[in-house]
Amino acid sequence: MEHTPPPFFKRGPAPLVRLFFFASLSLALLVLDSRFRYAENARSVLALIAYPLQRAATLPFELTDRVAGYFTTQAHLMEENERLRGRNLELSQGAQRFEAAQAEAQQLRRLIGAGEAIAVRSQPAEILYAGRDPYSNKVFIDRGVKEGVKPGSPVADDTGIVGQVTRVHALTSEVTLLTDPDQAIPVQVVRNGLRAVAFGGGSAGTLELRFMAANAEIQNGDHLVTSGIDGVYPPGIPVATVVRIERDAERSFARVICKAAAGVDRGRFVLVLTNESKAPPRPEEAEPSKERRSEKSRRNRAKDAKAGDGAR
Repeated sequence: MEHTPPPFFKRGPAPLVRLFFFASLSLALLVLDSRFRYAENARSVLALIAYPLQRAATLPFELTDRVAGYFTTQAHLMEENERLRGRNLELSQGAQRFEAAQAEAQQLRRLIGAGEAIAVRSQPAEILYAGRDPYSNKVFIDRGVKEGVKPGSPVADDTGIVGQVTRVHALTSEVTLLTDPDQAIPVQVVRNGLRAVAFGGGSAGTLELRFMAANAEIQNGDHLVTSGIDGVYPPGIPVATVVRIERDAERSFARVICKAAAGVDRGRFVLVLTNESKAPPRPEEAEPSKERRSEKSRRNRAKDAKAGDGAR
């Protein structure tokens, strides 16, 4: 049985002829469209119809690119954030060091001005560290015997007396602060010239005027300066300010609490003072007693001589 196509499919031009025809037609349409633009509207409609299909075809690739870009961007942002955080920390430390250096420079300028204002020889020193004993207020400075520091030398800053050198080593010195309970300094009230002795209060920055009469002429806000009568501290240097007075009728003495004028618990630089003023020597207290004893012995010898003459 022979299988042949129906006569309908055998009719018409040959395939080669049809290919040539449609190729010529396509070429002619392309030329006409490029010259007269007659297919613009049709092309726009077809592009609009095909756009959803194009988006659906490219959507998986776009999603993949976005997910990959998201993670890449996150990693980049985290790295950039970490770098900026480190940079910010470096700048913050630099700013803190600059502020500390600026504060030290200001303090040194104030110390230079204070040294010029004080009429004694002075030399700057840096506080190295505080003493280990928690019950004593002491610090160590970077000046010692090599720089001419002597025990008993006053130590001040730009605002007032800080303390006194109590021990000197080759390269360092120990300074006992005014607030130490065993430290005392003679002071004078600026307002009326009243003299007193200020003792360390033990707590941060406080002093106490002991053995002050209950009716003493002193009030809150009075400024205390060194009186200079001890021959150690130069006179007129600020020491403290009266902040509280406790008077009790049953007691003979008032309790006067003062706030130190100097930075006894702050700052890094101080001035070591040398009081070169020569006070006249103290009179010998033993000489009068010797004279009295010699005079008494002469009188006794004279009485004994008279008594012997009378017996004869």
